[in-house]
Amino acid sequence: MDVFMGYSFVAPHGTVSTPEAGGVNTDLNYSSITYGAIGSFAYYFNRYVGGQVEYANHPNGANDGAQTASAGIIFRYPTDEGMTVFAHGLAGGVRLGGPNISGPGFQPKHPYTWGPALTVGGGLDYNITHRFAWRVFQADYEYWHADFGPAQQIGGRANVNAARLSTGLVLHFGSIAPPPPVQYACVVNPASVFPGEQVTVTGTATNLNPKKTPSYTWSGQGLTVSGTNPTTTIDTGSLQPGTYTVSGHVTEGPKAGQSADCTAQFTVKQFEPPTISCSANPTTVQPGASSTITCNGVSPQSRPLTYSYSASAGSINGTGNTATLSSNGAPAGTITVTGTVQDDKGQTASATTTVNVEAPPPPPTPKTQTLCNIQFDKDKKRPARVDNEAKACLDDVALNAQQKADASLVVVGNSAPVPAPKGKHHAKVPTAADLAAQRAVNTKAYLVTEKGIDASRIQVRTGSNAQNEVEDYLVPAGANFDNDVPSTTAVDESAVKAQPRKPVPVHHHKAAAKKAQ
Repeated sequence: MDVFMGYSFVAPHGTVSTPEAGGVNTDLNYSSITYGAIGSFAYYFNRYVGGQVEYANHPNGANDGAQTASAGIIFRYPTDEGMTVFAHGLAGGVRLGGPNISGPGFQPKHPYTWGPALTVGGGLDYNITHRFAWRVFQADYEYWHADFGPAQQIGGRANVNAARLSTGLVLHFGSIAPPPPVQYACVVNPASVFPGEQVTVTGTATNLNPKKTPSYTWSGQGLTVSGTNPTTTIDTGSLQPGTYTVSGHVTEGPKAGQSADCTAQFTVKQFEPPTISCSANPTTVQPGASSTITCNGVSPQSRPLTYSYSASAGSINGTGNTATLSSNGAPAGTITVTGTVQDDKGQTASATTTVNVEAPPPPPTPKTQTLCNIQFDKDKKRPARVDNEAKACLDDVALNAQQKADASLVVVGNSAPVPAPKGKHHAKVPTAADLAAQRAVNTKAYLVTEKGIDASRIQVRTGSNAQNEVEDYLVPAGANFDNDVPSTTAVDESAVKAQPRKPVPVHHHKAAAKKAQ
């Protein structure tokens, strides 16, 4: 807590515009007040920040005076040389009067009135003793506002910018508690190792001064340990099994409480044999396929490891932690693979995994293959004739038959419904079933006579598709056409004879000649 009492000088800069009779305003100026008193109280929440209340009184001089009362926040920065720089910002009120014009014929115009006030400034204190300091200076900017009312001769408003200088004596009360002593704790990780494994030691210091740079050192009997950081490492390659202690020291200054020590222990264990685990991917293979065998060997002391493999059937190759098992020549069933790991000390470990060889799957059942269709819509006079437009399709059908010599062909004739004849007809009119059968027989005849397909490889059937077309199918060996394409009927080829493909003769009449295909 700081209590300040001292002398203060204020230099206000501002005017009061006073309404006069006849609508004329008179501007009256403030002038400096050369004497005054000031006092303040500051309570600091920590070393640097606090709250402050302040009162200053500047009585009548050449003009009426001003009294200010305000409160706010104060910041300070004490130095090691006994100097304290401070700055504050305050808000409150001002009791302002004047200007007071004196002399023959003049009367006071503006009685004291209250208004708001703001103060911003700072200064410098010099410590004389632990309890007393001299405020070398305090320089402030102040803003005052007062409203003297609308009445003539005593009315008007004042907006005053004032500069204030102060000096005096500061009394210190209370004290800043000394910082807590530095504390230091050490942790080793891992706490138990095999020879050759690295140990990390981490020191954690608390209550350090953030403005100072701490220094760290490490030591240990029989240990090679060094470093100037909070973390260090220890190489255990040359250590015998046993328990070891490492010590750490942190310091940030020569004073008491500015340094601390810590210790931690770790254990070096005896060597242990390696361990191993093995797995297969995939675990089930087809005959002749391969599987990848992966074995993971672990040496607790990180010794170098070598791998070897054996299999109960098939063949296996690999030298690292992976190997390839080939099932060539192996019968269906389980193959047992053994993986062995050995360290440089001659210690070994083994593990097994299995791979199942499946029996070969049966070949897939052949299925009937749908080929192209040929149409019979254009030739109305010969609705069952295979025309030239069908050649491309039937050439493709023949090519498929030639490429697959063990397959057969099935041609399925179809027909749209045939309308009933009009008038009297003595000749027999073919039905839809007759047209479907004739189309199938004619298609077979084309494939046999013009494409050289063996007639015994071609079946002719009729279907239920109500279209004027023939559907062509390739039936591989082993396929069942009736299962793949149901609802067809075999054609009696002894009752339905193939029709020749000769073109229709050309007829002439008055208008034009028509050529049939």
